[in-house]
Amino acid sequence: MRIGLIIYGRLDQRSGGYLYDRQLVEYLRRGGHSVQIVSLPWRSYWRHLADNFSSPLFDRLKGLRVDLLLQDELNHPSLFLLNARLKRQVTYPIISMIHLLRATESHPIPLSWFYRFIERRYLNSVDGFIFNSGDTRRQVSRMLTGAKPSIVATPGGDRLRPRVAKAQIRARARRTGPLRVVFLGNLIRRKAPHLLLAAAAGMRDEVRVDFAGRMDMEPAYVRGLRRMVEQSRLHRIIKFHGHLDGADLAKLLRSSQVLVLASAYEGFGIAYLEGMGFGLPAIGTRAGAAGEIIAHGKNGYLIGLGEAGQLKRLLRRLHRDRLLLTRLSFEAFATYQKFPTWQASMARIESFLSRYNQPLLQSKPIRRAS
Repeated sequence: MRIGLIIYGRLDQRSGGYLYDRQLVEYLRRGGHSVQIVSLPWRSYWRHLADNFSSPLFDRLKGLRVDLLLQDELNHPSLFLLNARLKRQVTYPIISMIHLLRATESHPIPLSWFYRFIERRYLNSVDGFIFNSGDTRRQVSRMLTGAKPSIVATPGGDRLRPRVAKAQIRARARRTGPLRVVFLGNLIRRKAPHLLLAAAAGMRDEVRVDFAGRMDMEPAYVRGLRRMVEQSRLHRIIKFHGHLDGADLAKLLRSSQVLVLASAYEGFGIAYLEGMGFGLPAIGTRAGAAGEIIAHGKNGYLIGLGEAGQLKRLLRRLHRDRLLLTRLSFEAFATYQKFPTWQASMARIESFLSRYNQPLLQSKPIRRAS
């Protein structure tokens, strides 16, 4: 197949969505398919809207020699009108890969309405979908006017190639001293690292917290996190590592005991699954797709949004009850083993794309929620 892929910026950017896109591109190319990247420049949301009226962009997409065009849904403001024009001029289908809808994020009411209008228009302009979770699929179904073929292909958790034995998981969980907590994610407001800082402030002698993730996406917010550390005098128990990957990240996860990512919303939550690959119970929120990975009280916990007090109580309980921590750690590792690998998920997408132009005998359509 000859495939086009529209993204903003470079494919090597550090986020779960771009990791997903990279895994798919690499898998398809290894399988002998041609993948042409169409990179649009990063700009403000409002300037992206102007792309819909760009003749050079329209001509570029119209001239693509591809069998189908993939679009990362992040690019929806640049394409919500352009797609309709494009489909009158080309024969290839347009498939959207959806990692996180803008409509699920918190915005002032007028902006929220506007963003939802633009995103709804975009979603109804494409021919099919690749979803990262069942929750993402349900969110999209509420915005569609008709049925479209789709597939849910969850991310893998095996990127770091975790290798841990049960004896190692048991020994780590029962290790004495402060509970070692890791936050894995970019330090942005939606992922709520401030909530973990607030919980840690009330348990100084009971926890040590490592933050692993980009710190340049919301600079003002990160400055606020640093002020929290200074004002609460948490320097001794908090460490900001910045972005970690590969062996450095694996080493941190291997030495941690619990993963906390109490996001306001996660389209899937690759961090939960990657942590579970090292036997780490995960604490997330009941919003979004975290519940598709975390079984409350079995392999981790789901808390309410903004519940720093509840988070503190759970961490204190795990610190004091190492048998409970051991049981949750074993269950977390068992959960990881049940999820498909990156290769298995990308193979499902390849199959979906390969049969896309055939009659939709095997493609399960997504229908508008009633």
